[in-house]
Amino acid sequence: MPPQAFWQGVEEFNQKEFYACHDTLEALWMDSKEPEKSFYKGVLQISVGCYHLGNHNWRGAAILLGEGIRNISEYEPVYEDIDVTRLLVDSSELLQAVQQIQPDQISQLAQKLEEGKLISDDRSINGWPKIFKIEPEN
Repeated sequence: MPPQAFWQGVEEFNQKEFYACHDTLEALWMDSKEPEKSFYKGVLQISVGCYHLGNHNWRGAAILLGEGIRNISEYEPVYEDIDVTRLLVDSSELLQAVQQIQPDQISQLAQKLEEGKLISDDRSINGWPKIFKIEPEN
């Protein structure tokens, strides 16, 4: 069962408080051991990628989203009650949208993302990625 700090980081992530999420999860990541360590690192990297995108840093967004996706991909489909598959799909779609534009178009991408008007490969991306908790079945 993840510590309370992890759920605080999830809440910050879902509220688009990406820098706060980074701070919360970084402290947790630094004090953890595998297999949690790589999972926490991946989630915080996705958060930092979103932070960079929101601050119009194309390179930072592309690198951190890619690293985060790579780090959590081995935890599919569910890990620590988190729907990892959904986070991977949402984050991968966002990374693809970043990679399909020129760096000087990042502010327009961020604006469209905020407005929920982002279309990629005939598929709408509904805002920023979110982390969804899966309730265990009894």
